[in-house]
Amino acid sequence: MSVLVSLIVVAFAFYLFYKTKYIRSNRTVEKKWLSAKSSIALGLFVLLFGINHILFISQTTISYFIAAIFIIYGGIFSWIGFKKYKHYLPFAIEEAEMYQSQK
Repeated sequence: MSVLVSLIVVAFAFYLFYKTKYIRSNRTVEKKWLSAKSSIALGLFVLLFGINHILFISQTTISYFIAAIFIIYGGIFSWIGFKKYKHYLPFAIEEAEMYQSQK
């Protein structure tokens, strides 16, 4: 149980970390790339929270239903964030190189 809770805390910490970097960034594509990374972290947080809820919290039909929604929503959110991350990565690299060459 402590491993799962630790993963939940780490996923939430990464979400906060990437959202903070998103707010502080001035580059357009980098913002989209960081947003995708924060989406992955948030999706993992919700997914792991749902798994934790199924395994260790109250076991009623309603809690199973809500946990299943969390797991599905978190998985979809992480998957979409990963696809966005892969899409924006080359553009973010190009934008960073262009920014470095201007300095």
